[in-house]
Amino acid sequence: MRDGKLKAFARKAYHKFSHQSLFVKYFSVFLVIVTICFVALGVTLGIFVTNYWSNQKSVLLKENARSVAQSTAEVLSSWLRDEPQGSVVFICNNLTTISEAIDADVFMCDPDGKVILCKDLLSSDLVVRNDGVCTIHGSYQVPQSVLDEVAKGSYYASGTLDGLYDKTHLAAAEPVVVSGQIAGYIFAVEPMSISFQGYFFNALRMFAFASLLALCIGFAVIYLFTANLVRPLKEMSKATKAYAAGDFSPRVSVRGNDELSELMEAFNRMAASLSLQESSRRSFVANVSHELKTPMTTIGGFIDGILDGTIEPERQNHYLRIVSDETKRLSRLVTSMLNMSKIEAGELQLQPKRFDLCREIFDTMLNFEQIIDRKHIEVVGLDTLRPTYIFADRDMLHQVIYNLVDNAVKFTENGTIGVAVEQTQENTTVSIRNTGTTGISSEELSRVFERFYKVDKSRSYDTKGAGLGLYICKTIIEMHGGTISAQSDGSEYVEFSFTLPNVPPSSGETVA
Repeated sequence: MRDGKLKAFARKAYHKFSHQSLFVKYFSVFLVIVTICFVALGVTLGIFVTNYWSNQKSVLLKENARSVAQSTAEVLSSWLRDEPQGSVVFICNNLTTISEAIDADVFMCDPDGKVILCKDLLSSDLVVRNDGVCTIHGSYQVPQSVLDEVAKGSYYASGTLDGLYDKTHLAAAEPVVVSGQIAGYIFAVEPMSISFQGYFFNALRMFAFASLLALCIGFAVIYLFTANLVRPLKEMSKATKAYAAGDFSPRVSVRGNDELSELMEAFNRMAASLSLQESSRRSFVANVSHELKTPMTTIGGFIDGILDGTIEPERQNHYLRIVSDETKRLSRLVTSMLNMSKIEAGELQLQPKRFDLCREIFDTMLNFEQIIDRKHIEVVGLDTLRPTYIFADRDMLHQVIYNLVDNAVKFTENGTIGVAVEQTQENTTVSIRNTGTTGISSEELSRVFERFYKVDKSRSYDTKGAGLGLYICKTIIEMHGGTISAQSDGSEYVEFSFTLPNVPPSSGETVA
């Protein structure tokens, strides 16, 4: 029954503790640990003090018992033996002096164990009281077993001296040897409880004061340390709640240079990344909504005009071509979104084969022939292209080349598009450069390959893009083990270049 109540109390206490704040948990644990340490230290100190006191007291009693025994033996064997009264006075005075000096009861018994001389037998005027019979020690009879032990030499014990005392005493004894015979025994006895209590409580009082001071300082330090440890966690918790509500502006302040500061720095980087992704997501949703709405509105309007006769028959082919262009635009957007989904799911796999990269570039440029003529764009570098074979995923590389050419045509008006291909023993580099544009600033160059990012936000709806093309290009090139980069002077030209190893990672040879 009692065990059941104890278990129930333990479960209840644990449940209550587990639902406390992290600060309370840390502080409580530190508090319990420090308290246990001080209790253990107190117990250890108590044992040490007890042993130390017992050792010191044994040495003190033994030395004084031996000293009194020697002086008594000298008195009994000296010229005072002819003056018994003088010998008694001298010995009793010596017993009184030693007893008061060491705060113990020092007395002498005869060989039969009866106390014959003690400190209480002599008055202040050095006169023997009660005809040599002590009212206090007169009834003492040292057991023969104790006398036998003392007769063997120095004696020390802790106990009742075989029933002589009711409580525990510390006792040291020495035989008094005169002319080779034991004339008596000197005992130095001290009650353990009275003597030890004063010593122990003084030591305990000093330890308690020092412990209380140390605990107060320790608790203050632990409180500040725990509060400082938990504060950034509270800040991160508060910031996380703000992020969940859609506000990515809060940041935690970084202090120190430890693991917690590294966590806070990583948290801030995560928040910045989330903020950027959220901004990109919102921009993407707006762009995609527009990109889907505009062609669908155009397609729907022209189809309705043809069906209801608003558009004249001779103009229908013109508007059907516009509908076809808008349909292709929708198809490219959907394809880009599907490719991005595959990239994020890790489902886009390489299927490398050997093909002529320059032929792919030439065929792609032909797809833009009409718009190039309409925008009066001059294409240079095609006449210098020579057959250049690489191992890569042809469909993916076609998408990269198409996106880069489309990007160049889109932002070029009455300018030039230059194409260059350079192959070494290890790598093949393709560069597509266009002029007649406003260029890209150095700040934006580092972000052009980010997902959903569009450089010319003022013309984002006119340029017909969702900010996925360059991101997909970068992903495809890196899947082939290559690199892609962008350069611009910020005002006159933009150049995109990608470099591919001639043999991509994990490729197998297939002749196209």
